This record gives sequence, structure tokens and C-alpha cells, in this order.
Amino acid sequence: MTKVSIHAHDVMHMIAATKRALPKAEWVCEINTKFGITARFHTCAARNLSAAELLDCIHARGKFEVVGETWSLDVSKICTH
Repeated sequence: MTKVSIHAHDVMHMIAATKRALPKAEWVCEINTKFGITARFHTCAARNLSAAELLDCIHARGKFEVVGETWSLDVSKICTH
């Protein structure tokens, strides 16, 4: 059985739709609830990421604002390609 990989854009749009800021661990739970605990994710440059790894990747690209332990997505930085 082939696992489907979900693009980071899908995750970022899900996060943006919530209009919430949460600690990373809670975002991981939200992502796992939405896409499944065994889901794998990808970006244009990275493949086979867990939800936590994907969040770290998105954060490294400056798309999250982190204040203390709370992560909020900067929706203006979601690319549209």
C-alpha cells in the first residue's frame, strides 16, 4: 500500500483556517487528527516528514511567529505556487 504524502500548503491552509495560535505539540495533535497519525508530509524541498518535522521546516522558512511556546502562522507568507 502506497502512503499518500500531503503538501505543506494543505497543512498551512488548515492552520490558517483555525485562526488560532497554539504550542507546537498542540499543532502536531491537530495535524495528526486532521490527516492521520501515520500521514507523511512534503514541501518543495523536503520529503517524508512527520507532522513535527514539517512544522520545524515551515518555521525554519519564517512562516511561523513564535512567542514563548505559542506558534501562529503568518498567512502572508504562504506561497501560492
